[in-house]
Amino acid sequence: MVTTDTGNSGKRNFAGGVHPSGHKGLAADSIIEVLPTPATVTIPMSHHIGAPCEALTKPKQELAIGELIGSSKAFISAPIHASVNGVAGMVCSVTLPTGKRVKAVPVKAAENQPDAREVYNDFFKGDYPTSGLEQYVPEAITEAVKSAGITGMGGATFPTFVKFLKNEKKPIDTLLVNGCECEPYLTSDYRLMVEAPLAVLCGALLAARACGARNIVIAIEDNKPLAIDAMRRAAKSTGITIMELPTKYPQGSEKQTILSALGRRVPGGALPLDVGVVVINVGTASTIARAVTRGKPLTHRIVSVTGDGIKHPKNILAPIGASYADLIEHCGGLTDDTARVVSGGPMMGFTVGDLTSPITKGTSGITVLVQQDVEAPPETNCVRCGKCVDACPMNLVPTRIALASRYRQWELTDTYHISSCIECGCCSYVCPANIPLVQLIKTGKALKTKK
Repeated sequence: MVTTDTGNSGKRNFAGGVHPSGHKGLAADSIIEVLPTPATVTIPMSHHIGAPCEALTKPKQELAIGELIGSSKAFISAPIHASVNGVAGMVCSVTLPTGKRVKAVPVKAAENQPDAREVYNDFFKGDYPTSGLEQYVPEAITEAVKSAGITGMGGATFPTFVKFLKNEKKPIDTLLVNGCECEPYLTSDYRLMVEAPLAVLCGALLAARACGARNIVIAIEDNKPLAIDAMRRAAKSTGITIMELPTKYPQGSEKQTILSALGRRVPGGALPLDVGVVVINVGTASTIARAVTRGKPLTHRIVSVTGDGIKHPKNILAPIGASYADLIEHCGGLTDDTARVVSGGPMMGFTVGDLTSPITKGTSGITVLVQQDVEAPPETNCVRCGKCVDACPMNLVPTRIALASRYRQWELTDTYHISSCIECGCCSYVCPANIPLVQLIKTGKALKTKK
C-alpha cells in the first residue's frame, strides 16, 4: 500500500536526519578531469551486490577498452569489462576498503590509449537525445544495461537491470532519479549534472521506458542551485520534473528520497517497487544513456578526490581498477597533516588502509581528512539522552542496537530491527557520549551474518 506523509509543516520531508558541514566548496568548482592512464589497473571481479564474476582472461592476453573480462551465471551479478587497452596479467587477489578480499585481473596499460578529450567527449558530450527514444524497446534497454555491467553508481552497486524487470503484481508508475548527493565533501554527481545534463536526462528517459514508469522525477538538494538550473533548462519539453529538496543528511538515502520527493513511505522490509517506484542515481542514468545509445559498457566513473588533506581537490573520470594512489597523485598528493583517507564520504565511507587498492564501480569519492577532522573525545557511558533516536531517519533506537551488537546478543538485535538500519551514521554524529554506534551496528551485522 502506498502511504503519503506531508509532515507537520505541510512540506514533505523525513523524520530525523542531521545537518553536518557540507565542505562541498572544496571540489564543487573543479571541472571533471580525465585521469591519465595508469601504468597498471587492477580490476576486481566483485564490486557489486551479488555473485562475484569469474575472470575470463589468460595471462598475456591483449585487451581492448570495453572487452568482457569477467562474468557470472548467477542472476544477481554484473559483468566486468577492461577499462584500458593493455595486456592481462595473472589473476590475483586484492583487499577492498570494506575489508573484502576478492579476485582481480591486473592489466598493464598499452601505449595506445584514447586521449583525455576523446574520453571526456565519449562520456559526456555529443548527441544524447531526449526525444525519439521509442526506437528502444524496454527489453532491449534492459539487456543493454545488463550486458554493460551497470550497477548503482551512488555507492550501493546493485545490478541495475534487475530493477527494470517487470513484475505484473507490482507495476511501476514513477522513476525517481537521485541527484541529492547528501554525503559531505562529495561533488561528482553535482559536476555531472552541471556538465552533462543531457546524458542524465537521456538515461532517465530510457530507464523509465525499461521499467514502465509514466512519471520521471529528478530530486536534487537545494544546496546545488547550478545543478538545478542546468537540469531544468535541459529538461524543458521532456516532461521530466526537476524537484528541489531541502538539504538534510541522509536526503539521498533511497527510502528518504522517496518520502521527501513523492510522499510515499516504504514500509520496513519492503522495497521501492512495493510503492510503485524505481530509484536510480544520476550517475547510473548517464551510464545507461551511454550503454544504450553508444553501445559502451561501464569502464570508468567520476570520483571526487577531496578534503583538507588533499593538495588540489578535483573531480576525476577514472578507469575502474586505477588505484587510490593514482587519483591522489593526480591531485598533487597528500598534505603533511593528513590523518585518514576514506573511500566515499565521512559519514558512510570506509578507511582506506592500502592506497594501492583499486577503485570500483561504487567508489564515488576519496575523502582525505586531517588530524582536526578525526580527533574526538574518549567514549563515555550512554546518558540516555535520546539524541540518536531523534536523529535516526529510520525511527530506530540506535543505542540499543549498538549495545546489543557489542555484547553479541543477536536475538536482541533482531528485536530492535538491526536489518532496518541504513548505516547512515546520524546516530554517531549526534552522540554526546561518543559511542561508535554505527560502527558497532555494522560490525554486528557482519558478525551476525557469519554466525
